[in-house]
Amino acid sequence: MYQQIKQAAYDANMQLPKLGLVLFTFGNVSVADHSKKVFAIKPSGVPYEDLTVEKMVVVDFNNNIIEGTLRPSSDTKTHAVLYSNWDHIGSIVHTHSTYATAWAQSQRAIPIYGTTHADHNTVDIPCAPPMDDTMIEGDYEYQTGLQIINHFNSLHFNYKEVEMVLVGNHAPFTWGKDANKAVYNAAVLEELARMAYLTEQINPSAPKLKDALIKKHYERKHGADSYYGQ
Repeated sequence: MYQQIKQAAYDANMQLPKLGLVLFTFGNVSVADHSKKVFAIKPSGVPYEDLTVEKMVVVDFNNNIIEGTLRPSSDTKTHAVLYSNWDHIGSIVHTHSTYATAWAQSQRAIPIYGTTHADHNTVDIPCAPPMDDTMIEGDYEYQTGLQIINHFNSLHFNYKEVEMVLVGNHAPFTWGKDANKAVYNAAVLEELARMAYLTEQINPSAPKLKDALIKKHYERKHGADSYYGQ
């Protein structure tokens, strides 16, 4: 019944080590079926070389296990909160990729320095602040999802346009309409984080990309009159 999302979740999870986005078990991908209000996610603490399609765990949007014999990822409640609140995402990726996590640990949004960034976003990649002690001591993973949503609301960002976020002192999350897009966004985020870090090493006073270039590069790829690609 859930074979399609389990297969998609397995395939996406196996892309993370191939793309250099995870070490050991540092990450997870989920794939949702909004019509059934369920998602498939990587089991907790299982090395990627030991994963199989059948080991994927199916969970509903209220965090109840529907299918599977293993415990789901410890981040499952975060995924559930995002799916419950954001109807148009089909997959979520969480990694601890090096450069994106370094920015998260620095509690800094990733500035839009160049056109590569503008090809994907017109804004700095947001960094949600670390949650307060009461939230940490409560339902931590659930609160992490709310922390992301609340930060987007405070910035008036649209999750359908900005498909990536850093969680302060934690690590990145990305999402997309399907698993391929969510994994793509995770890889793009890591590269943008690396480029921004190197930019500040070369020139600590580097200016942000000017608005005209942001608009040009984003719209040529995503605008109504886009002309990038075939």
